[in-house]
Amino acid sequence: MLRYALAAALGLAVVVVAGTTSTAQDKVEKKTTTVEGKLVCSKCTLNETKACEHAVKVKEGGKDVTYYLVKATEKNFKDYHGKVCPAGSDLDVKVTGVVSEKDGKKLINAAKVEPTK
Repeated sequence: MLRYALAAALGLAVVVVAGTTSTAQDKVEKKTTTVEGKLVCSKCTLNETKACEHAVKVKEGGKDVTYYLVKATEKNFKDYHGKVCPAGSDLDVKVTGVVSEKDGKKLINAAKVEPTK
């Protein structure tokens, strides 16, 4: 009987620790970040997607880093797409959102896109 009580207590402790660890990670991953750079079309300018989408090219540590906009609002897309398409056009912007990484690409869930000039 004591063995079952100890096993149950250990199991509960593992669940509690696992729950607090994932909560801490969620808070770190959902930190809002602002990046400034050039808004470009990921299809026409970067030749990386099948459909027109937005990406922000940023200088970080002397290197170009590309953040792909995820869930950009329809209004933001319509407002800025004519300014970055066709290829070769770009727009200086400040993008605020939550940054994540998937398949080696940096993604930014764009909550806000603003021109800087």
